[in-house]
Amino acid sequence: MTVTAQTLRVKIYADGADRAEMLAIGANPLIRGFTTNPTLMRKVGITDYEGFARDLLTEIRDRPVSFEVFSDEFDEMELQCEKIASWGDNVYVKVPITNTRGESIIPLLRRLAPSGVKFNVTALFTEKQVRETSDALATAAPCNISVFAGRVADAGIDPLPLMRRALEIMAPRPQQELIWASPREIYNVVQAHDIGCHIITVTHDILAKLPGLGKDLEQFSLETVKMFRNDAVAAGFRL
Repeated sequence: MTVTAQTLRVKIYADGADRAEMLAIGANPLIRGFTTNPTLMRKVGITDYEGFARDLLTEIRDRPVSFEVFSDEFDEMELQCEKIASWGDNVYVKVPITNTRGESIIPLLRRLAPSGVKFNVTALFTEKQVRETSDALATAAPCNISVFAGRVADAGIDPLPLMRRALEIMAPRPQQELIWASPREIYNVVQAHDIGCHIITVTHDILAKLPGLGKDLEQFSLETVKMFRNDAVAAGFRL
């Protein structure tokens, strides 16, 4: 059966930090949540982290939004987790799987699991990281485990076995949802749908391609031919 934007089972989360774009995209009923991170915020010139987050949350109240901690020290990271979580019931707190020294977040997750914080544990690349994270959050509130499938593929490794295994590991804990992070092409959305992944984060350029899912390839071919012809005419090419 051909997959279309309307038949997708995987939930689409928009990844970005431009407030106007996020709100405009949020009008699309396909968008089930939002994620952002300090890198995206810096790119659009945000300097007031909390101000940006709180303002955005006055507009987005009905869907999950993830905001990331940025401390490299676990004691301060814990305080940031608690503060970010206090901004709203729909807030998920993004925490990296390690700090920049490669020290694991797992002890902190175990300590905070009973607190009710909704976590989005990010930057996972291995089955070991998935297993440890899922175990640490076994009794936690609803949470996300974000595996960077696109970057795994960038290393020349097929991410599908890892993603399927992650779903198996997490299956006994229904409050845990797997995120297919860093997709590189629209076909990744179909792959996530096919394996039963819960969520895929989609950048704005990939989101723009969603309406093309299930498109007739003969028609697509004709549109491509017309594009080449129209651009040649517009450019005034002569031979």
